[in-house]
Amino acid sequence: MKPRITLLTLGVADLERAVAFYRDGLGWPTQGIVGREFENGAVAFFELEGGLKLALWPRKSIAADSGLADSGPAPTHVTLAHNVGSRGEVDAALALARQAGATVVKPAADTFYGGYAAYFQDPDGHLWEVSFNPGFKDLG
Repeated sequence: MKPRITLLTLGVADLERAVAFYRDGLGWPTQGIVGREFENGAVAFFELEGGLKLALWPRKSIAADSGLADSGPAPTHVTLAHNVGSRGEVDAALALARQAGATVVKPAADTFYGGYAAYFQDPDGHLWEVSFNPGFKDLG
């Protein structure tokens, strides 16, 4: 198996609210919710850089599709990262997320690796890190 991720799906409690956060609040492009005509099919896709896609899918639909019980959010089980090219971009991204309705759980601060980072949770509790890592040269 090749080490590749092509789609990252976040389970959400309220699909409309989640789409509004990412599309309207963060400004991420999407064609909106598709698949409403299918039971447990309503989903929204966002094109990310590098060919990766982000999907927002109701947790109840993931539970039905996988056969597992909906256990609710567990913020520390997975962390998503948005790496940027400067400290100022960390501050700007964090401000945008806060304005969109995110909860800042750790304000931006210097890191042990010489960078600068902060954490926020989206309206469904998914934990995002926004960071500037001087070791990542091709961001910006």
